[in-house]
Amino acid sequence: MSDRKRILSGMRATNPRLHLGNYEGALRTWVRLQEDHKLYCMVADYHALTTMGDLPPDLARNSREVAKDFVAAGIDPERSSVFVQSMVPEHAELHLVFSMVTGLGKLERVPTFKEKKDDLGEGRQVSYGLLGYPVLQAADILLYRPFGVPVGKDQAPHLELSREIGRSFNAAFECEVFPEFVDIINEDELRSKLPGLDADESGTLRKMSKSYDNCIYLSDTPDETAERIKGAFTTPTKLRKTDPGVPEGCAVCQYLKLYSPDWEAQWDEDRQGVRGCMQNKKELTEALNEFLRPMRERRALLDDGAIDDILRRGAEEARDFAAQTMRDVRSAMRLV
Repeated sequence: MSDRKRILSGMRATNPRLHLGNYEGALRTWVRLQEDHKLYCMVADYHALTTMGDLPPDLARNSREVAKDFVAAGIDPERSSVFVQSMVPEHAELHLVFSMVTGLGKLERVPTFKEKKDDLGEGRQVSYGLLGYPVLQAADILLYRPFGVPVGKDQAPHLELSREIGRSFNAAFECEVFPEFVDIINEDELRSKLPGLDADESGTLRKMSKSYDNCIYLSDTPDETAERIKGAFTTPTKLRKTDPGVPEGCAVCQYLKLYSPDWEAQWDEDRQGVRGCMQNKKELTEALNEFLRPMRERRALLDDGAIDDILRRGAEEARDFAAQTMRDVRSAMRLV
């Protein structure tokens, strides 16, 4: 068993494709962290069921495709454990245990519960799974007794409940099974909140999100990426090449800042009306397709059989550690 500090990370399997915002907001950090830590990298299929709607998604397919994006983005299965949540039954067992030490009122006051409940719409059933989402999240994290959890700055407060649940268990059973973990914050504002390709009615760039359909997907072809960039939001008042642009409010210029080594000159020329939006889009397409090329090459090598082998091995590695945690949990509860 690795003696490196452990990190737990994961993404829901609600959609079979991850986008550039998922990479910049999370995956890029995970790839860096695996250099010095033992990374448990989870595809959260149980979590996807909490807001599944009337027709559950094809979670097996979604999970495979998300795992392919993990590996394509640079998660190394030889160093990190890539697995699907439901393949490690200890997640469900610890969730049940934690549900016994978590107050109902605390869950009902979680802001994300109210938001997700409202998102369901009228007439839709609110499941216990949706209410208990933070309890399952706590189980996911604490099962690996990690040093830390990578998280965006705006998401960090949500992890405090996981720490509280761990403390509640330790207090209830007079033990120290679950140590405190730290939040590993992505401090890069642009990367952690990568804008999408569009803007709202006020002209403000919106965050990249599948629900807005304003994404560049990691699995897109070069031609698909080029087509998406063609329709990207630029400075509304820049009608001609010679009109001054506002790169801070232009989706294309925001991406140039991340993916073009010449972004400062490109921004200056945009402001001065020396270059047009089409030139910006052309140069972004070239830069972004080059950036994504290694990911596409790695993904092309992954068929369903190859990713199933990776997920099986990852689940076995995860269970090795998770089983020990559950032995300690049962002992503390005097179940054995």
